[in-house]
Amino acid sequence: MSGDDVVDLAGVGRWLRSARAVTVLTGAGVSTDSGIPDFRGPAGVWTTNPRAERLSTLADYLADPAVRIEAWRQRQKHPAWTARPNAAHRALAALESAGVVRTLLTQNIDGLHQRAGSENVIELHGTVWWAVCLECEVRTPMADVLARVEAGEPDPRCLECAGIQKSATISFGQSLDREVLEQAARAAASCDVLLAVGTSLQVHPAAGLCDVAVAAGAKLVIVNAQPTPYDAAAAAVVRIPIGDALPRLAETSGSPIAVAPDDQGAP
Repeated sequence: MSGDDVVDLAGVGRWLRSARAVTVLTGAGVSTDSGIPDFRGPAGVWTTNPRAERLSTLADYLADPAVRIEAWRQRQKHPAWTARPNAAHRALAALESAGVVRTLLTQNIDGLHQRAGSENVIELHGTVWWAVCLECEVRTPMADVLARVEAGEPDPRCLECAGIQKSATISFGQSLDREVLEQAARAAASCDVLLAVGTSLQVHPAAGLCDVAVAAGAKLVIVNAQPTPYDAAAAAVVRIPIGDALPRLAETSGSPIAVAPDDQGAP
């Protein structure tokens, strides 16, 4: 599939419309139109600043107070606090509302799918909206912890046990939550179409959900600007911009998005 004409998108739309169950897997590319940079793209965070990857590496975070202090500074400036859902988020919410999409699996931590109206969302890599203690596992709203940083605590410790805190996201060297991964694997194994959008499909185990779906007989559809390791296994690869492709897929599958959706504001 070339991905450049409406006929091809219409064909994918027919697959979505006729499927018994569609599961979506999204990555950072879905949120770039909302002002949140991706990680591995040509202008990605880790592409342009390889040192930034240390802030997301658990061993470095635990061992080096300077890494934690810088990580908290960066969390204060995270674009998720002001980002708004874009057309891609709204299109996926429309597809769920119409009964086309059953489950949305996301590698994103920004909460924009939920703010756009998607309800059955599984956050594979956690969420930036909460902080968690790495010792006692108590969770605290991120806004409360960032208020302490603003007040002068550069590396705020857990108020329950004085343990090290971080965002409730999955870092390099940290395992995904087993229950979350099992739920995601069930959604991948039981769908007729797995729609992978805006993900490089280089990070496992999330990328391996494509293997699960294909092995179970599902069609794999990839919407991504750059090639992925799974392109050869895909029934269709769409290269046009995600913000154009998903609304058009919603239209062709009978689920047009609202012209002027109401954004509910930050959680």
